[in-house]
Amino acid sequence: MATRVLWGSLSLLRVVWCLLPQTGYVHPDEFFQSPEVMAEDILGMEAARPWEFGPSSSCRTVVFPLLTSGSAFWLLRLWEQLGPWPGPVSGYMLLVGPRLLLTALSFALDGAVYHLAPLWGAERWTALALLAGSYVTLVFYTRTFSNTIEGLLFAWLLVLVSPRVAGSPTPKRPASGPWWHSWLLGGVVAAGFFNRPTFLAFALVPLFLWGVGGAPNPGFRSLAREALALLPGAALTAAGFVAVDSWYFSSPSRASALVLTPANFLRYNLDPQNLARHGTHVRLTHLAVNGFLLFGPLHAQALQAMWQQLQAGLWAFAQTGFLRALGARSLLSSPRSYLLLLYFTPLALLSAFSHQEARFLIPLLVPLVLLCSRRTQPVPWKGTLVLFNALGALFFGCLHQGGLVPGLGHLEQVVHAPVLPGVNTHYTLLFAHTYMPPRHLLRLPGLGSPVEVVDMAGTEDWILCQALNSFARQPGCQAAGGPWLCRLFVVTPGTTRPAMEKCGFPLKNEMLVFPHLTMEDPPALSSLLSGAWRDHLSLHIVELWEKADAVTEQPLPTIQP
Repeated sequence: MATRVLWGSLSLLRVVWCLLPQTGYVHPDEFFQSPEVMAEDILGMEAARPWEFGPSSSCRTVVFPLLTSGSAFWLLRLWEQLGPWPGPVSGYMLLVGPRLLLTALSFALDGAVYHLAPLWGAERWTALALLAGSYVTLVFYTRTFSNTIEGLLFAWLLVLVSPRVAGSPTPKRPASGPWWHSWLLGGVVAAGFFNRPTFLAFALVPLFLWGVGGAPNPGFRSLAREALALLPGAALTAAGFVAVDSWYFSSPSRASALVLTPANFLRYNLDPQNLARHGTHVRLTHLAVNGFLLFGPLHAQALQAMWQQLQAGLWAFAQTGFLRALGARSLLSSPRSYLLLLYFTPLALLSAFSHQEARFLIPLLVPLVLLCSRRTQPVPWKGTLVLFNALGALFFGCLHQGGLVPGLGHLEQVVHAPVLPGVNTHYTLLFAHTYMPPRHLLRLPGLGSPVEVVDMAGTEDWILCQALNSFARQPGCQAAGGPWLCRLFVVTPGTTRPAMEKCGFPLKNEMLVFPHLTMEDPPALSSLLSGAWRDHLSLHIVELWEKADAVTEQPLPTIQP
């Protein structure tokens, strides 16, 4: 009963925290692979379209962005036109709308674990509590990552194959399922492949076990027959994805060309030089770093279980010989050994690539919670597990780049506030040493916007000063004799604010957004122990005057946050 109440409380937290909303900014892909693109396509807003969604690249399928962020924005557009309180949607609705849809979809994970736990010998409500209490569920599975979709598809792939695999402890072939079961299974595999081709790394073991479990005499011919049963569903699904992608990426120069986004994705990512642009990692990063970063004590428990399994295998080999050890069904065909394969095989395959980010492993959460909630053993290190997930949720859900999204909410109010009658105002928003700002949260019109957003990334100090001088002396500004009132804002973390001060621009107005932690420019320990620690853990939104040696402009009324 207690675990059911715990799961219900954590599920409520998942929804409420989505609505608050979460301020942490995990990675630019959560915005730029779905909502940023769909905001431009459906709402006509200004956006920074990533190269993957350009007609010349077309490395990402548009189907899942259309189904997730696209659906949310389409509903917001209807609300804007037909709702009981018509009017423009807010930046809050643009942020929370897609996240709320993904949060609702995340409960498909809970449904999958609910069905899978009895089949795999796991305690159902303990597994559900581990799933709902993981910060990976609370943060990553409520964001618009393609990895989130990959995890949902992997979970339900396990639901489809498990009755034949985990539910058949005897070598006798189970009763065949309905014809549409294989079609649905093939459709899930194809959809996962088009979403992220790395889905095959997760699907390999489930499909192999499903094929072996359905064959009376496992062999190449039997496995080939089972694989052919997947083709109709996979082909129909693939045809649908190709049709939608070809329509979306069509242009006058390539109107009749078929677009195969997985082929373009693989062509790009199999080039080591391209991967090097995104960062290279040691091959053991997933095993030795990312597994602990995402799952903490659960990953340690999985490593311990794998070591015990290897010891048991070596002991059986020493006692009975290699062939008999392989034939020991209790050793190789137990639910525990299958779960270890489901967890470590994708991890090993993904480790073959030099670019290894932690979020690539989030689909492994489902087999991991099943492995760690066995009926025969209690969950170890409960206190450590609670502390680990609390700290992970605090870091990724609140602290990490945590000032950027609220800061964009403030700037949205500034650029849409009433201006002086009869006076045109031009805004320059310069972001330095932050993640890429998602422009759709500013609600800027696609054409004729008086707002210029400049992403300076981690630029050097002298380049920042050069850019500020250039923007402050634009020919259209009144200070240079033009018709526009020009307002210049710099958005930068507290740890890099001194670099802006070196540029010599007088401060006009400043707002601090707390908390904000950037790991690219982390605060020094001494600054965190000083009286100004809050400044170093904040995002600074600074409005600048002209330099004293420039043409003097009349003071503008400041807008208080």
